[in-house]
Amino acid sequence: MNNSKEFLGTEPIGKLLFKLAVPSVIAQIVNMLYNIVDRIYIGHIPGSGSLALTGVGVCLPIIMVVSAFAALVGSGGAPRASIFMGKDDMDSAEKILGGCFTVQIIISAILTAILLLFGRSMLLVFGASENTIDYAVDYMSIYAVGTIFVQMTLGMNMFITAQGFSKTSMLTVTIGAVCNIILDPIFIFGFGMGVKGAALATIISQAVSCSWVLTFLTGKKTFLRIKKENLKPAPSIILPCLALGLSTFVMQSSESVISVCFNSSLLKYGGDIAVGAMTILTSVMQFAMLPLQGIAQGAQPITSYNYGAKNATRVKQSYKILLSVCVIYSVILWAIIMAFPQVFAKLFTTDAELIAFTAKALRIYCRVLFVFGIQIACQMTFVSIGNAPCSIIVAILRKFILLIPLIYILPHFMENKTNAVYMAEPVADVIAVSCTLLLFLVQFRKSLRKLNLEETKKR
Repeated sequence: MNNSKEFLGTEPIGKLLFKLAVPSVIAQIVNMLYNIVDRIYIGHIPGSGSLALTGVGVCLPIIMVVSAFAALVGSGGAPRASIFMGKDDMDSAEKILGGCFTVQIIISAILTAILLLFGRSMLLVFGASENTIDYAVDYMSIYAVGTIFVQMTLGMNMFITAQGFSKTSMLTVTIGAVCNIILDPIFIFGFGMGVKGAALATIISQAVSCSWVLTFLTGKKTFLRIKKENLKPAPSIILPCLALGLSTFVMQSSESVISVCFNSSLLKYGGDIAVGAMTILTSVMQFAMLPLQGIAQGAQPITSYNYGAKNATRVKQSYKILLSVCVIYSVILWAIIMAFPQVFAKLFTTDAELIAFTAKALRIYCRVLFVFGIQIACQMTFVSIGNAPCSIIVAILRKFILLIPLIYILPHFMENKTNAVYMAEPVADVIAVSCTLLLFLVQFRKSLRKLNLEETKKR
């Protein structure tokens, strides 16, 4: 990596995006392994694998909320830090980093207390049954203790990516995932700890990753450094970051609410097997979402830096290339899932009945996955250029205005009510992507015109 931050504004966009996106994509894929590896091992526990898998699946909404709070701080603070780097205002960029670091610690402490005090009650609300609640509690009671490691790793690692050090941020999750893969079978089967062992392996791995992140951000190789004098979270610094990060927070945290809605409806119409299938569907969607987010994260420093430097041409180029790559990936993945749904189901369970049920559900749930690349490209570009209002609007539209109501509405109009619940996802996606694209075309053009005017004035 270039020792000067200016490479973000000078290197060819395609080459630069490849250089930054590939490590980010690898990081996102590796990051999937944390929960997916847990579920694979848990699903193969002799005698209780299916119920244990369903129980851990009920924990996913809470895990999503924890990750969402990390994104609230990191995904809002990191692009703003990149924008100030583009303006050559390193002092403001470091104040953003320091303030976000402190806010992340405060949020972690609050979340840990809530999870330890109210974890069981929350899990029952989130769809745990009498058969699965003990497994869910076992997992969450240990996971809660490691909340601060999860928060710091996910949130602060975004500031490494935002500086263009995508290989370093990739190593953050790679180190953690390797630890998790090694520790999972030792704790789950070797020590006979079951789901508790999976949770313990996860938080130990996140602690190792956290140490890596903090070592880098306080070291000599980083452009932006955590400094004692910048740790006070001034409202003028933090509030714009939280406003910008709100869209990502809404997208991720809403997954928690949506999981509750899906699990409660599926438990009503299809029982434990339908909820178990939903756990696998969520995992497969991660195959779609996380690599797409990795590609978008690779583009974020480029777009934000050049937006701060008022280079409209490079901002436009960055978006076009990002959109093309995201759409190509979405189409390829969609085709594979439609052709071989049973292959994905077999990764998580050996139960023949659950495999058959999940394969059918996958084809319904992922029916329009090929359009999702458009949604990710538009929404991340909104965030990259600091357009908080529009990024929030598109996040709320897809989840709260469309998907949640459809989960409850569609079963009244379809004979197979379980399939109707799964059908809510593709119907919501088609409408949301159409609206997002229209809004983006209008707002992005406005932003480019503004940059062109400012660039002309400079000349």
